[in-house]
Amino acid sequence: MRRTIRALRAPPTPPSGFTLVEMIITVVILGILTTGAFPVAKLAIQRTKEQELRTGLRQIREAIDAYKQAFDEGRVVRQADSSGYPPSLDALVTGTDDVKTPQKKQIFFLRKLPRNPFAAEELSAEGTWGKRSYESPYDSPKEGKDVFDVYPLAGGKGLNGIPYRDW
Repeated sequence: MRRTIRALRAPPTPPSGFTLVEMIITVVILGILTTGAFPVAKLAIQRTKEQELRTGLRQIREAIDAYKQAFDEGRVVRQADSSGYPPSLDALVTGTDDVKTPQKKQIFFLRKLPRNPFAAEELSAEGTWGKRSYESPYDSPKEGKDVFDVYPLAGGKGLNGIPYRDW
């Protein structure tokens, strides 16, 4: 009888689960992978913001050029002392009367003023851009009675090594 009882017993099973050493090794490997992923994610975020900055600058500069072209074509009211550039960035969004049409229809140059993605969130869209007047030199831009060009007010350098202010 004793033999039959021993034969009915199940063979011992090895303990299931992970050992402490296996858990520590797994955590160390995950830590190394995470440490390597942070710089890549940071670089991707900066690259995305720089692309938004380029797009915003291009849109605003094209709108300024379109306003100047409309002025040169006589579609915008001419004033004797005017350079032909918009008086503010807001004028690109709010538009101006087309003096060549009898109904004085509005001409709009931008749907919405883009924000500088590197600027603080509490600033207005117009407050995120530095404005250069037609009368100010390139190397020391100053605001004036018109907007000839814009530049980002955010400090820092781009991935290309050029300061954002010089874009």
